[in-house]
Amino acid sequence: MEKNYEDSVKELEQIIRELDSKDLTLEESINKYERGIELYKYCSNVLKEYEGRVKNIIDENSDILKENENDRY
Repeated sequence: MEKNYEDSVKELEQIIRELDSKDLTLEESINKYERGIELYKYCSNVLKEYEGRVKNIIDENSDILKENENDRY
């Protein structure tokens, strides 16, 4: 669907600006809104996936992270 997360966010931001401008026809507005929802879902899913990956990394390395945390002080 989308090239990547960053490009999707940029496109979503552009859609929001266009919808805010009120220079669109009703049909254009509906089409932009639908595309915006698609992009939002995609970005949300990507963020959930990365959040899971980060949690796994933390869980797998919790002993090391705790040791390093104590070394900071």
